[in-house]
Amino acid sequence: MGQKVDPRSFRLQVHKNWSSNWFAASKSDFKKWLHQDVKIREFIEKKYGERPTIAGIKIERSHNLVTVTISTAKAGVVIGRGGVGVNELKAELEKITQMPVRIDIEEVKKSELSAKLVSENIAAQLARRINFRRATKMAAQSTMAAGAKGIRIEVSGRLNGAEMSRSERLIEGSVPLHTLRADVDFHVARSQTIAGIVGVKVWIYKGEK
Repeated sequence: MGQKVDPRSFRLQVHKNWSSNWFAASKSDFKKWLHQDVKIREFIEKKYGERPTIAGIKIERSHNLVTVTISTAKAGVVIGRGGVGVNELKAELEKITQMPVRIDIEEVKKSELSAKLVSENIAAQLARRINFRRATKMAAQSTMAAGAKGIRIEVSGRLNGAEMSRSERLIEGSVPLHTLRADVDFHVARSQTIAGIVGVKVWIYKGEK
């Protein structure tokens, strides 16, 4: 049996950090805050999930404040006209947490180097019935042109509506999965096609830390 691990969790405390940073003094607080973190992420992803927009969500807690940092390729979509979008989002998140919430927006300058945005973009193209080879090839070329050292893409399912499911892989450059110094970004996306769900995995190697 193959032993597989998420490349991000494999590198925790080497050069990557947790996406939620807080300490719970009791089991009840841990359970409550964990559920709140899941709800916060699901709410934000659903709110801006029509197009690949959100690259990452970080949550930090103190005794009287929850700080949510949203990394996005389209800051204007999240902020809204005159900051209306942020204020609405803040009000909704305060209902979930029952605590004051501060929202920080970080703009992703190169969306081609975000595994989450790349995988979701490929998934969106597959849902529109675009040929998977074309979608993966274009994504790989854009990522390499943006300065990545390597990219690996795997798609699995009934590709192009085929009767039998299969897996296809595309690798450009090098992606050293066993080197802890290697800065590897990873994400899994799901594409709902008319033939069923197609999974998309993307690894992006950005160099050594």
